[in-house]
Parts: sequence; C-alpha cells; structure tokens
Amino acid sequence: MARIAGVVLPQNKRLVIALTYIYGIGPTRASLIVKAAGISPDIRVKDLDDEQEKKLRDEVEKKYRVEGELRRERLSNIKRLKEIGCYRGSRHVKALPVRGQRTKSNSRSVRGNVRKTMGSGKRKLEKT
Repeated sequence: MARIAGVVLPQNKRLVIALTYIYGIGPTRASLIVKAAGISPDIRVKDLDDEQEKKLRDEVEKKYRVEGELRRERLSNIKRLKEIGCYRGSRHVKALPVRGQRTKSNSRSVRGNVRKTMGSGKRKLEKT
C-alpha cells in the first residue's frame, strides 16, 4: 500500500496514472517525478518495493507543493483578492466566472440553472 503525501495510491494502476490521484500532480508532472526518481513509468503501484516508494515520497514531498499546502495557498490567494476588493475578488464573492467568460448563455451551474425564456407575447385572458 503506497501512501504518498497522505494519499493512498490505487494498487492496480500504472505509476504515472496513480500519481495523478495526488492533488497538484497532473500527467506531465507525474512523468517528471517518475523520471527523476529513476523508476519505470509502466510499473504498477503494487509492484513497487520499499526503496522505490521512498524515492517517490522524497521526490514529491520535498520538491513540490501538493495536497493540503497547495489547497491552503489557493484559498489564501482567493481570500487576498476578496479583501483588497479587486474585480476578480468581487467575482469570487458573487460566485460568478472570474476569467472573463460570458454569463448570458453559459455558467448555468454557477448561476443556479435559472432559465428564463420569453413567451409568445400573448397573455391568456382570464374568465371573469
């Protein structure tokens, strides 16, 4: 059972794929880590010996900011934007897209999936 940065890696996956289960490590960084550790990228996690596991753990935890530390940094950056009152911070506060995306036709999940459609213009007459 390989445990790196507090994450238990899946046993039957290739090492490069299994490393992407760690928050902050994508496919490119995973292949760089495996290459730096000198381990074959095609080896399965269950086939790792203790020495290889230790090399991987040292490589990930000492050279990269991952998991909790990375999450805290992201949250503090967003908090800073909100506190200084900049445009990006105000978009975070309102839970709207931050990076210039349009909101008229997209970002439905963010706005609560409210679909307002226009009627035909005719109102039904009420019988009185």
